[in-house]
Amino acid sequence: MRWNEMSKERQFVMLTLISTEIALTATAVVDLWFRPRDQVRGRKELWWPAIFVQPVGPVAYLFWGRRRPSAE
Repeated sequence: MRWNEMSKERQFVMLTLISTEIALTATAVVDLWFRPRDQVRGRKELWWPAIFVQPVGPVAYLFWGRRRPSAE
């Protein structure tokens, strides 16, 4: 189905999903780039390709791939 053949509601849903996916991926990429190795569960090298598996990769990294800094 082409964009101009979609209803306005469907276009809105698509734009919302696409925007959310881009935002989650960008957040995961920036976080992985700046997060020290000891604060990542598993190897950073394996998280890079996983982040780009849509839509579950960025969500998996953000929820399970990051270690929380311990409260001292």
